[in-house]
Amino acid sequence: MAVVIKDVIKNSICDKKGVKKGWTLISINGNDISDVLDYEFYLKEEKLLICFKDGHKTILKKITKSLYDEIGLEFETYLMDAQRSCANRCIFCFIDQLPTGMRNSLYFKDDDSRLSFLMGNYITLTNLKDKDIERIIKMHISPINISVHTMNPELRVEMMKNKRAGECLKYIKQLADANIKMNIQLVLCRGINDGDELRRSLTELSAYAPQILSIAAVPVGLTKYRDGLYNLQGYDKESSREVVDILNEFGDKFIKEYGTRLCYPADEFFIKSEYPIPDADYYEEFSQIENGVGMWASFRSQVIDAMIDFSEDDVTRNVSVATSVSAYKLFAEIVDLLEEKWHNLHIDLYSIENDFFGHSINVAGLITGQDYFKQLIGKPLGDELFISTNSLKNNEDVFLDDMTLDELSQKLNVKITPVENDGYIFVTKVLGK
Repeated sequence: MAVVIKDVIKNSICDKKGVKKGWTLISINGNDISDVLDYEFYLKEEKLLICFKDGHKTILKKITKSLYDEIGLEFETYLMDAQRSCANRCIFCFIDQLPTGMRNSLYFKDDDSRLSFLMGNYITLTNLKDKDIERIIKMHISPINISVHTMNPELRVEMMKNKRAGECLKYIKQLADANIKMNIQLVLCRGINDGDELRRSLTELSAYAPQILSIAAVPVGLTKYRDGLYNLQGYDKESSREVVDILNEFGDKFIKEYGTRLCYPADEFFIKSEYPIPDADYYEEFSQIENGVGMWASFRSQVIDAMIDFSEDDVTRNVSVATSVSAYKLFAEIVDLLEEKWHNLHIDLYSIENDFFGHSINVAGLITGQDYFKQLIGKPLGDELFISTNSLKNNEDVFLDDMTLDELSQKLNVKITPVENDGYIFVTKVLGK
């Protein structure tokens, strides 16, 4: 597939070679270019023969560059073509549980392998064919993040409502044999792919260690908008404990066999089970922290390190923190530590119920602007309110319900500062350093 050049950066290598916007990129060193993976892989050569077309005219350009030089071509999209949508109809799909009337981009179901390599997204493998796996192996693109859910082929077909869901599990072995590293996600649905099915998945996946770098088990998220959808139950204390116990049983075994814990429960399982969240050492390299695995242990460890770095000078601050229901008790521990060291620091801590999606959703990343507003209006917020950046759309100051950060700040009449999941940055900002 040829790719049209949207623009050529001024004074870039291609600009100096006379390449023009509107031309079509055909190949690099004889290799057809169909998307960003081809482009970035073949562009690593230092000597390039690039084939373009201007209408029906074929144009060849010889380029010599250093290994990581950009050549200055820009395309319509980052992927160079349209983003690939999901072909599954998973019984636990979160997008199917969204209310109507939200922005269109929220309803797009992504299952694009290129975004796994480039952005860390998780894919199901069902959109891939043998030729795609061959390309991954040829380019040695690693690691790849895979949503497996279960290693039982028949159960996977049932859970994902895709007839290819079981057969494409064969790709895991092919990738492992080619030394492609993988991070695995298991979205657990109570009574369906946990219990003995979880044991089966852990047993079969661990056979591919060390190519399997990590296995994360995360609980299904259930909103209040599930009319007509598959009947799923959320996890409670007892069922969460069963999941954590299984993962710890296998993790202890894997440490002896492979020298790594390998499998981890998401923080939410520890919170629901009311088991204490482990220390940072439990999570080793924090390989799936963006998946909610070890996020709190890392944050707590960073806070403690930051407190050591900052002296007990006179800090006089009156601020507030708003967080999710699941994180409230954990933040209360941090607030107590900070106020104990800095006696003139006062922090009001608020737990925000998720009225928008339903109270079974209790993570900061899904709190909307309207829920912050309704539950904080009239409360003492001090000179500054801190919230999680996870509540905002990537790279934008906009909540899931399209309320902007500025709008919420004006409604609450307080400065609002989003803070990423970094304990050191949190302490720094709370202290006003």
